[in-house]
Amino acid sequence: MKNISVIVSGLLLATTASFAAGDADLVKLAKDNGLKPIAKKDYPAKKLTATQELGKKLYFEPRLSKSGLISCNTCHNLSIGGVDGVGAAIGHKWTANPHHLNSPTVYNSVLNKVQFWDGRSPHLADQAQGPVQAGPEMAAPKELVVARVTSMPAYVKEFQKAYGKDVKITFEKITDTIAEYEKTLITPSRFDKFMDGNTKALTKAEKTGLKTFIDKGCTACHNDVGIGGTMQPFQVHAKYSYAKGDFTGNKDGMVKTPTLRNIEETAPYFHNGNVWSLKDAIKEMGSVQLGVKITDAEATSIETFLKSLTGDKPNITYPILPVITDTTPKPDMN
Repeated sequence: MKNISVIVSGLLLATTASFAAGDADLVKLAKDNGLKPIAKKDYPAKKLTATQELGKKLYFEPRLSKSGLISCNTCHNLSIGGVDGVGAAIGHKWTANPHHLNSPTVYNSVLNKVQFWDGRSPHLADQAQGPVQAGPEMAAPKELVVARVTSMPAYVKEFQKAYGKDVKITFEKITDTIAEYEKTLITPSRFDKFMDGNTKALTKAEKTGLKTFIDKGCTACHNDVGIGGTMQPFQVHAKYSYAKGDFTGNKDGMVKTPTLRNIEETAPYFHNGNVWSLKDAIKEMGSVQLGVKITDAEATSIETFLKSLTGDKPNITYPILPVITDTTPKPDMN
Protein backbone atom coordinates (compact mmCIF):
# COMPACT_ATOMS: atom_id res chain seq x y z
CA MET A 1 0.00 0.00 0.00
CA LYS A 2 2.88 2.32 0.88
CA ASN A 3 4.47 1.73 -2.53
CA ILE A 4 1.18 2.53 -4.29
CA SER A 5 0.91 5.83 -2.38
CA VAL A 6 4.43 6.75 -3.37
CA ILE A 7 3.71 5.94 -7.02
CA VAL A 8 0.45 7.94 -6.99
CA SER A 9 2.15 10.90 -5.30
CA GLY A 10 4.91 10.76 -7.87
CA LEU A 11 2.42 10.75 -10.72
CA LEU A 12 0.59 13.73 -9.26
CA LEU A 13 3.81 15.66 -8.85
CA ALA A 14 4.82 14.83 -12.41
CA THR A 15 1.42 15.94 -13.73
CA THR A 16 1.56 19.20 -11.76
CA ALA A 17 5.10 19.90 -12.91
CA SER A 18 4.12 19.18 -16.52
CA PHE A 19 1.07 21.43 -16.26
CA ALA A 20 3.13 24.26 -14.81
CA ALA A 21 5.75 23.83 -17.51
CA GLY A 22 3.02 23.90 -20.15
CA ASP A 23 1.71 27.18 -18.74
CA ALA A 24 5.19 28.66 -18.82
CA ASP A 25 5.57 27.54 -22.43
CA LEU A 26 2.24 29.15 -23.32
CA VAL A 27 3.23 32.45 -21.72
CA LYS A 28 6.52 32.36 -23.62
CA LEU A 29 4.68 31.52 -26.85
CA ALA A 30 2.32 34.46 -26.29
CA LYS A 31 5.21 36.84 -25.65
CA ASP A 32 7.15 35.49 -28.62
CA ASN A 33 4.11 36.31 -30.75
CA GLY A 34 4.02 39.92 -29.56
CA LEU A 35 1.43 39.77 -26.77
CA LYS A 36 2.21 41.86 -23.70
CA PRO A 37 0.45 42.41 -20.38
CA ILE A 38 -0.49 45.84 -19.09
CA ALA A 39 2.41 46.97 -16.90
CA LYS A 40 1.40 47.23 -13.26
CA LYS A 41 2.73 50.78 -13.15
CA ASP A 42 0.06 51.66 -15.73
CA TYR A 43 -2.85 50.28 -13.71
CA PRO A 44 -5.31 53.09 -12.93
CA ALA A 45 -4.73 54.94 -9.66
CA LYS A 46 -7.47 54.79 -7.05
CA LYS A 47 -7.67 58.57 -6.89
CA LEU A 48 -7.73 60.96 -9.82
CA THR A 49 -5.57 64.09 -9.93
CA ALA A 50 -7.20 67.54 -10.14
CA THR A 51 -6.52 67.57 -13.89
CA GLN A 52 -8.05 64.13 -14.38
CA GLU A 53 -11.12 65.06 -12.30
CA LEU A 54 -11.63 68.11 -14.47
CA GLY A 55 -11.14 65.99 -17.59
CA LYS A 56 -13.77 63.59 -16.30
CA LYS A 57 -16.31 66.41 -15.97
CA LEU A 58 -15.53 67.62 -19.46
CA TYR A 59 -15.84 64.05 -20.77
CA PHE A 60 -19.41 63.91 -19.44
CA GLU A 61 -20.18 67.54 -20.39
CA PRO A 62 -22.95 67.73 -23.06
CA ARG A 63 -22.62 71.51 -23.31
CA LEU A 64 -19.39 71.06 -25.23
CA SER A 65 -21.65 70.16 -28.16
CA LYS A 66 -23.52 72.69 -30.28
CA SER A 67 -26.88 71.27 -29.23
CA GLY A 68 -25.94 70.96 -25.57
CA LEU A 69 -27.07 67.32 -25.72
CA ILE A 70 -24.03 65.28 -26.78
CA SER A 71 -20.99 64.51 -24.66
CA CYS A 72 -17.98 62.26 -25.24
CA ASN A 73 -19.82 59.68 -23.17
CA THR A 74 -22.72 59.66 -25.64
CA CYS A 75 -20.74 57.67 -28.20
CA HIS A 76 -18.21 56.21 -25.75
CA ASN A 77 -20.50 55.20 -22.92
CA LEU A 78 -18.41 54.03 -19.99
CA SER A 79 -21.25 51.94 -18.59
CA ILE A 80 -21.47 49.73 -21.70
CA GLY A 81 -17.87 49.02 -22.63
CA GLY A 82 -16.93 52.53 -23.77
CA VAL A 83 -19.05 52.32 -26.94
CA ASP A 84 -22.59 53.30 -28.00
CA GLY A 85 -23.90 49.86 -28.99
CA VAL A 86 -25.07 50.87 -32.47
CA GLY A 87 -23.60 50.21 -35.91
CA ALA A 88 -22.84 53.77 -37.00
CA ALA A 89 -22.19 56.56 -34.52
CA ILE A 90 -25.09 59.02 -34.10
CA GLY A 91 -24.34 62.72 -33.69
CA HIS A 92 -25.74 66.24 -34.13
CA LYS A 93 -29.36 66.38 -35.33
CA TRP A 94 -29.55 62.59 -35.08
CA THR A 95 -27.05 62.26 -37.93
CA ALA A 96 -25.48 58.86 -38.54
CA ASN A 97 -21.80 58.84 -39.39
CA PRO A 98 -21.70 59.53 -43.16
CA HIS A 99 -19.15 56.74 -43.71
CA HIS A 100 -21.09 54.34 -41.45
CA LEU A 101 -18.19 54.23 -39.01
CA ASN A 102 -18.60 52.56 -35.64
CA SER A 103 -17.56 54.20 -32.36
CA PRO A 104 -14.49 52.34 -31.04
CA THR A 105 -14.16 51.82 -27.30
CA VAL A 106 -12.46 54.52 -25.25
CA TYR A 107 -11.32 51.97 -22.68
CA ASN A 108 -7.59 51.28 -23.14
CA SER A 109 -7.51 53.69 -26.09
CA VAL A 110 -4.32 55.19 -24.68
CA LEU A 111 -2.67 51.85 -25.56
CA ASN A 112 -3.39 52.38 -29.26
CA LYS A 113 -0.44 53.42 -31.38
CA VAL A 114 -2.78 55.68 -33.38
CA GLN A 115 -6.34 57.00 -33.05
CA PHE A 116 -9.35 56.94 -35.44
CA TRP A 117 -10.04 54.12 -37.88
CA ASP A 118 -7.73 55.69 -40.46
CA GLY A 119 -5.01 56.36 -37.88
CA ARG A 120 -4.88 60.08 -38.60
CA SER A 121 -4.28 61.12 -34.98
CA PRO A 122 -1.09 60.15 -33.15
CA HIS A 123 -2.49 60.37 -29.63
CA LEU A 124 -5.59 61.01 -27.52
CA ALA A 125 -5.09 64.75 -27.06
CA ASP A 126 -5.13 65.27 -30.83
CA GLN A 127 -8.02 62.82 -31.29
CA ALA A 128 -10.22 64.58 -28.73
CA GLN A 129 -10.34 67.72 -30.89
CA GLY A 130 -11.98 65.97 -33.84
CA PRO A 131 -15.40 64.76 -32.62
CA VAL A 132 -16.14 67.99 -30.76
CA GLN A 133 -15.86 70.01 -33.99
CA ALA A 134 -17.12 67.45 -36.52
CA GLY A 135 -20.48 68.34 -38.07
CA PRO A 136 -22.01 64.83 -37.81
CA GLU A 137 -20.81 64.49 -34.20
CA MET A 138 -20.80 67.32 -31.63
CA ALA A 139 -20.67 70.11 -34.26
CA ALA A 140 -19.22 72.75 -31.92
CA PRO A 141 -16.76 75.39 -33.23
CA LYS A 142 -13.72 76.00 -31.04
CA GLU A 143 -14.91 79.47 -30.04
CA LEU A 144 -18.26 78.14 -28.83
CA VAL A 145 -16.62 75.47 -26.69
CA VAL A 146 -14.33 78.00 -25.03
CA ALA A 147 -17.21 80.46 -24.50
CA ARG A 148 -19.37 77.78 -22.86
CA VAL A 149 -16.62 76.60 -20.49
CA THR A 150 -15.30 80.02 -19.51
CA SER A 151 -18.82 81.32 -18.85
CA MET A 152 -19.09 79.00 -15.84
CA PRO A 153 -16.99 80.20 -12.86
CA ALA A 154 -16.77 76.71 -11.41
CA TYR A 155 -14.94 75.50 -14.50
CA VAL A 156 -12.57 78.48 -14.44
CA LYS A 157 -11.67 77.69 -10.81
CA GLU A 158 -11.07 74.04 -11.65
CA PHE A 159 -8.77 74.93 -14.54
CA GLN A 160 -6.84 77.23 -12.22
CA LYS A 161 -6.59 74.46 -9.63
CA ALA A 162 -5.36 71.99 -12.25
CA TYR A 163 -2.98 74.28 -14.18
CA GLY A 164 -2.29 77.36 -12.07
CA LYS A 165 -3.83 80.82 -11.69
CA ASP A 166 -2.46 82.10 -15.00
CA VAL A 167 -3.87 79.30 -17.13
CA LYS A 168 -5.32 80.32 -20.48
CA ILE A 169 -8.40 78.23 -21.21
CA THR A 170 -8.16 77.40 -24.90
CA PHE A 171 -9.94 74.79 -26.96
CA GLU A 172 -6.75 72.74 -27.02
CA LYS A 173 -6.40 72.97 -23.24
CA ILE A 174 -9.97 71.71 -22.86
CA THR A 175 -9.47 68.72 -25.16
CA ASP A 176 -6.03 67.97 -23.68
CA THR A 177 -7.71 67.77 -20.28
CA ILE A 178 -10.31 65.33 -21.59
CA ALA A 179 -7.46 63.18 -22.89
CA GLU A 180 -5.81 63.21 -19.45
CA TYR A 181 -8.95 61.60 -18.05
CA GLU A 182 -9.21 59.11 -20.91
CA LYS A 183 -5.67 57.93 -20.13
CA THR A 184 -6.96 56.61 -16.79
CA LEU A 185 -9.45 54.23 -18.46
CA ILE A 186 -7.18 51.19 -18.32
CA THR A 187 -8.76 47.79 -17.62
CA PRO A 188 -6.30 45.07 -16.54
CA SER A 189 -7.75 41.58 -16.94
CA ARG A 190 -7.16 37.98 -15.92
CA PHE A 191 -5.08 37.62 -19.08
CA ASP A 192 -2.62 40.18 -17.72
CA LYS A 193 -2.34 38.24 -14.48
CA PHE A 194 -1.66 35.07 -16.46
CA MET A 195 1.03 36.78 -18.50
CA ASP A 196 2.58 38.05 -15.26
CA GLY A 197 2.92 34.50 -13.97
CA ASN A 198 -0.38 33.68 -12.25
CA THR A 199 -1.09 30.47 -14.16
CA LYS A 200 -4.39 29.98 -12.34
CA ALA A 201 -5.78 33.24 -13.67
CA LEU A 202 -7.06 31.53 -16.84
CA THR A 203 -9.12 28.37 -17.09
CA LYS A 204 -7.97 25.39 -19.10
CA ALA A 205 -10.45 26.28 -21.86
CA GLU A 206 -9.19 29.87 -21.96
CA LYS A 207 -5.59 28.67 -22.24
CA THR A 208 -6.61 26.38 -25.09
CA GLY A 209 -8.32 29.35 -26.73
CA LEU A 210 -5.19 31.46 -26.36
CA LYS A 211 -3.14 28.74 -28.03
CA THR A 212 -5.68 28.53 -30.88
CA PHE A 213 -5.65 32.33 -31.18
CA ILE A 214 -1.88 32.24 -31.64
CA ASP A 215 -1.78 29.14 -33.87
CA LYS A 216 -4.33 30.60 -36.28
CA GLY A 217 -2.21 33.72 -36.71
CA CYS A 218 -4.47 36.28 -35.00
CA THR A 219 -1.46 37.90 -33.33
CA ALA A 220 -0.25 39.13 -36.71
CA CYS A 221 -2.60 42.11 -36.22
CA HIS A 222 -3.79 41.82 -32.62
CA ASN A 223 -0.60 42.13 -30.63
CA ASP A 224 1.34 44.27 -28.17
CA VAL A 225 -0.17 45.49 -24.91
CA GLY A 226 -3.34 46.79 -26.59
CA ILE A 227 -3.91 43.48 -28.41
CA GLY A 228 -4.65 45.75 -31.36
CA GLY A 229 -4.31 49.47 -31.98
CA THR A 230 -1.84 49.44 -34.88
CA MET A 231 -2.39 50.12 -38.57
CA GLN A 232 -2.77 47.00 -40.70
CA PRO A 233 -3.79 46.21 -44.28
CA PHE A 234 -7.42 45.15 -44.64
CA GLN A 235 -8.95 42.50 -46.93
CA VAL A 236 -5.59 40.78 -47.38
CA HIS A 237 -6.89 37.41 -48.63
CA ALA A 238 -10.59 37.97 -49.37
CA LYS A 239 -13.27 40.64 -49.55
CA TYR A 240 -15.05 41.59 -46.35
CA SER A 241 -18.52 39.99 -46.40
CA TYR A 242 -20.29 42.68 -44.40
CA ALA A 243 -19.41 45.78 -46.40
CA LYS A 244 -21.39 48.90 -45.56
CA GLY A 245 -20.36 52.53 -46.01
CA ASP A 246 -17.56 53.91 -48.17
CA PHE A 247 -14.64 53.68 -45.73
CA THR A 248 -11.60 51.95 -47.21
CA GLY A 249 -8.91 53.00 -44.74
CA ASN A 250 -6.20 55.61 -45.14
CA LYS A 251 -4.53 56.53 -48.43
CA ASP A 252 -2.56 53.28 -48.28
CA GLY A 253 -5.61 51.15 -47.55
CA MET A 254 -4.55 50.62 -43.94
CA VAL A 255 -7.07 50.39 -41.09
CA LYS A 256 -6.52 50.65 -37.35
CA THR A 257 -6.88 47.22 -35.76
CA PRO A 258 -9.33 47.51 -32.86
CA THR A 259 -8.25 46.41 -29.41
CA LEU A 260 -9.61 43.03 -28.34
CA ARG A 261 -9.67 44.06 -24.70
CA ASN A 262 -13.28 43.98 -23.40
CA ILE A 263 -14.33 42.75 -26.85
CA GLU A 264 -17.38 40.88 -25.52
CA GLU A 265 -18.76 44.26 -24.39
CA THR A 266 -18.22 46.22 -27.59
CA ALA A 267 -20.54 44.75 -30.22
CA PRO A 268 -21.30 45.43 -33.03
CA TYR A 269 -17.90 44.71 -34.57
CA PHE A 270 -15.60 46.01 -37.29
CA HIS A 271 -15.15 49.56 -38.56
CA ASN A 272 -18.74 49.69 -39.82
CA GLY A 273 -20.40 47.93 -36.87
CA ASN A 274 -22.10 45.43 -39.14
CA VAL A 275 -21.42 42.17 -37.26
CA TRP A 276 -23.08 41.42 -33.93
CA SER A 277 -21.74 37.94 -33.23
CA LEU A 278 -18.20 37.68 -31.86
CA LYS A 279 -17.95 34.15 -33.18
CA ASP A 280 -18.90 35.33 -36.69
CA ALA A 281 -16.36 38.15 -36.44
CA ILE A 282 -13.61 35.65 -35.59
CA LYS A 283 -14.46 33.43 -38.56
CA GLU A 284 -14.67 36.41 -40.90
CA MET A 285 -11.19 37.59 -39.91
CA GLY A 286 -9.83 34.12 -40.57
CA SER A 287 -10.88 34.22 -44.22
CA VAL A 288 -10.40 37.95 -44.87
CA GLN A 289 -7.13 38.62 -43.08
CA LEU A 290 -5.43 35.27 -42.65
CA GLY A 291 -6.67 33.22 -45.58
CA VAL A 292 -7.57 30.31 -43.32
CA LYS A 293 -10.78 28.58 -42.37
CA ILE A 294 -11.66 28.86 -38.71
CA THR A 295 -14.08 26.12 -37.74
CA ASP A 296 -17.00 26.62 -35.38
CA ALA A 297 -15.10 24.74 -32.66
CA GLU A 298 -11.98 26.87 -33.16
CA ALA A 299 -14.03 30.09 -33.17
CA THR A 300 -15.73 29.03 -29.95
CA SER A 301 -12.34 28.30 -28.39
CA ILE A 302 -10.92 31.67 -29.44
CA GLU A 303 -14.07 33.41 -28.19
CA THR A 304 -13.61 31.72 -24.81
CA PHE A 305 -10.09 33.17 -24.60
CA LEU A 306 -11.19 36.62 -25.75
CA LYS A 307 -13.69 36.85 -22.91
CA SER A 308 -10.78 36.57 -20.48
CA LEU A 309 -9.72 39.99 -21.80
CA THR A 310 -12.72 41.63 -20.13
CA GLY A 311 -10.98 43.76 -17.53
CA ASP A 312 -11.62 45.49 -14.24
CA LYS A 313 -13.13 48.92 -14.87
CA PRO A 314 -12.19 51.99 -12.85
CA ASN A 315 -14.81 53.05 -10.33
CA ILE A 316 -16.77 55.79 -12.10
CA THR A 317 -19.23 58.12 -10.41
CA TYR A 318 -21.24 60.40 -12.66
CA PRO A 319 -20.05 63.96 -11.96
CA ILE A 320 -22.23 66.92 -11.00
CA LEU A 321 -21.49 69.60 -13.60
CA PRO A 322 -21.23 73.40 -13.09
CA VAL A 323 -24.23 75.71 -13.29
CA ILE A 324 -24.64 77.93 -16.37
CA THR A 325 -24.72 81.72 -16.15
CA ASP A 326 -26.43 84.48 -18.10
CA THR A 327 -23.42 84.62 -20.42
CA THR A 328 -23.38 80.90 -21.28
CA PRO A 329 -24.18 80.48 -25.00
CA LYS A 330 -27.55 78.79 -25.43
CA PRO A 331 -28.07 75.39 -27.09
CA ASP A 332 -28.26 75.50 -30.88
CA MET A 333 -30.11 72.68 -32.62
CA ASN A 334 -29.39 73.96 -36.14
